[in-house]
Amino acid sequence: MIQYLVDFILGLAIGGVAGLLGVGGGFLIVPTLTLMGLPVHQAIGTSLACITISSLSSAYTHLKKGAVLFRVVIVKESFSVPSAVLGAYLAAMLPEGILRGIFAFLLMYLAYTMVRSRECSARTGTTGVRYRRVPLVGVISGLTSGLLGISGGVLNVPLFHTFIELPMRYAVGTSSLALFFTAFAATWTHYHLGQVRVETALLLAPGLIIGAHIGAKAAHSVSPTKLKLAFALLLILVALKMLV
Repeated sequence: MIQYLVDFILGLAIGGVAGLLGVGGGFLIVPTLTLMGLPVHQAIGTSLACITISSLSSAYTHLKKGAVLFRVVIVKESFSVPSAVLGAYLAAMLPEGILRGIFAFLLMYLAYTMVRSRECSARTGTTGVRYRRVPLVGVISGLTSGLLGISGGVLNVPLFHTFIELPMRYAVGTSSLALFFTAFAATWTHYHLGQVRVETALLLAPGLIIGAHIGAKAAHSVSPTKLKLAFALLLILVALKMLV
């Protein structure tokens, strides 16, 4: 009974962060699962399964708020889905130490990106979106998703905001819907490679769904600057833990 409660609380916390920031939560799920004893390859596959479930909850909330740009989602996912499949196969061929190193480096870079993005424009409209850059974001986030099990959401938001020039609210909402498709494609591949612990994903799912819904609602009222600073610190701490 205690284990079910722990899994629910973990899912609730991770889902809340995921919904709030428009990410899948894989950057928290993967290290958490490895600390729970799962091999890193199974942690990656199971993380993607969790993200597929929770992303539907946060995406639904952002859709109701009108903060999703469907054109960006369609173009991005046309490139992300095949890239995610390729990344999943590459992950199966790489040793655990290399995956941990790549994961930690990526988190450090994202922390830097989050802090630097404090000076981004405070535009609230969606004119001037750089749609020609969307395919590149799709390839990068797709490969990252399949390779590291982080759904690509932690890349989507900063790249949508700084590279494609979406306002933060739209970057978070659009990422929430886009990452579902990327995570699903990568999960399917990892499952067929025997790298998804289904029972673990199902235990975390209730908390993830509820937390993602709450976090997505909060995303439309909480200060983006404070969230990004806290998020950057969290990324650094998780990266350091992965290297220990």
